[in-house]
Amino acid sequence: MIKIKTYAFLTGLLALALTTLPAVAQQSQPQRLETITLNAGMHNIRAEVALTPEQRATGLMYRREMAAHEGMLFVFEQAAPQCFWMKNTLLPLSIAFLADDGTVVNIADMKPQTLDSHCSAKPVRYALEMNQGWFAKRGIQTGAKLSGAPFNAPR
Repeated sequence: MIKIKTYAFLTGLLALALTTLPAVAQQSQPQRLETITLNAGMHNIRAEVALTPEQRATGLMYRREMAAHEGMLFVFEQAAPQCFWMKNTLLPLSIAFLADDGTVVNIADMKPQTLDSHCSAKPVRYALEMNQGWFAKRGIQTGAKLSGAPFNAPR
């Protein structure tokens, strides 16, 4: 009797694991979003645009690599203090918090797979994540100005 119940339990557990496995695998896949071109002086950036709360929450999670000129632009509905962490993010990143006109408010380096908060120094609508050190290597600091469609749009 115990063997039959154990077998039934294990069979049920296996069936549950097999039905939930695709959902778990899907969650661990990087998202791919529409891209736009931004400019930081002479440097072009191919930025995926995270517009929805779901897209922003997933961000660059599960990426194993990203080209030097690629990044992700997070767009929020209104300016507010923005904070980011690196849960399930495998790449070391730098984040620039940007004012409505593309001016860099502050930049932070973020370690992979941590829950450390990295926040904007003041309310912003935009944040741009790039490979760690991208901004520093190009001399882009607080006060620098990025250009591109989001920063040219009327408010």
